[in-house]
Amino acid sequence: MRIKYAYLKQQTWLYRRNYPKELQPVLGQAMKQSLKTGDARIAKARAAEVNAKYEEVLAKARAGQVVEKPVPVMVAPPVFSPVVLVGRRTVKELARTYLNQRSRQLRHGGFKSVRFSVGLFVSAYGTRLIGAVTRDDAVAFVRKVALLGCHAGKSWRTRGYGLDQLIQASRGDRISARTQRRTVSQVAHFLDWAVYEGELGANPFKTVRVEAKGKNRSYAALTDAEVGKLVDLDDSRIGDVLLFCLLTGMRAGEAVGLVREDLVWKGNLGWFVWVRPNAVRTLKTDAAERFIPLHSALTPVLERLPRQGRLFPDLTVSVVTKRFATMRKALALDRPGVVFHSTRKWFVTQCERAGVPEHFTASIVGHQSARSENRMTYGIYSAGISNEQKREIVEKVGLPCL
Repeated sequence: MRIKYAYLKQQTWLYRRNYPKELQPVLGQAMKQSLKTGDARIAKARAAEVNAKYEEVLAKARAGQVVEKPVPVMVAPPVFSPVVLVGRRTVKELARTYLNQRSRQLRHGGFKSVRFSVGLFVSAYGTRLIGAVTRDDAVAFVRKVALLGCHAGKSWRTRGYGLDQLIQASRGDRISARTQRRTVSQVAHFLDWAVYEGELGANPFKTVRVEAKGKNRSYAALTDAEVGKLVDLDDSRIGDVLLFCLLTGMRAGEAVGLVREDLVWKGNLGWFVWVRPNAVRTLKTDAAERFIPLHSALTPVLERLPRQGRLFPDLTVSVVTKRFATMRKALALDRPGVVFHSTRKWFVTQCERAGVPEHFTASIVGHQSARSENRMTYGIYSAGISNEQKREIVEKVGLPCL
């Protein structure tokens, strides 16, 4: 498009029109102005406006009126951003940058999972340019992940193994469909990030899916006999945490993350635990923040716990679950699905057998109430059960050995 008195320079339209020679000593040689656009249609409309201004300046000058001498418009030199060549960095380079970012965003357990998944992908395609990864590579990766054993990456013997080495070392059952989907989705998220950062044109995992299907492995509830054996063992390492979880329904992470300030004395109602985010840990959901009355059987336990700071300073979820596996092996509790989280299921089962309404139990264990179809409305209008009711419910749960 041609625009009279305007021309395109460095992607910006500029206006220039000479003044008549007799007026140049007063007005200067020409009217110069940037139209501040690279769009020709917009520039044409703006040029018409500047033309009207030009005619107005001429009329005033010829009538002898005082006219301010226009200041020439200086066009700033263009600022160029660094050129990023899409797809020219290696998978390993980008993975390192991505994992550095995620390490600051995720908790330790979640980051370990992401690091393992992305590490598998890097072991297979780390030296490849990110732009050279194709959909066929994505399909091949998904098929290889399905060949991994359920204990892949958990043994110190396989530390540092890549995807192909882990497949060769895999024995027994394969990883579940759920674990396969999680691994693939975490790699896909990494590639989505690469697309967002302008390092990749399109995510090759977008149209790839895990074909494996299977039911989620459910945890089993402990039986009274199993609870009796575990309590009688009186483990010196996690025995107190075990009692806390059995008699309050807390998750392992909630229990080991307790600090002394989370214990609240409520007079005649006794001790309560305020499960809330603190400096040690966060919570799984918003519903997880709650007050739980401590069972009367836990009062002696409080006497031997620290008076300030963390109640269980040497314990983490990893330590608790691994120690529980040792206890289970020592007691020959080899029933499928029995894990430390089974203590929580045992507590819920005891509440149910005692006739406690489901939404009452939900408020103690930190679940969303399923009392009605419209759970959100119920949660807005109900203030929840009283502390007296909570105390009554918790005291209905008794250890088989007591």
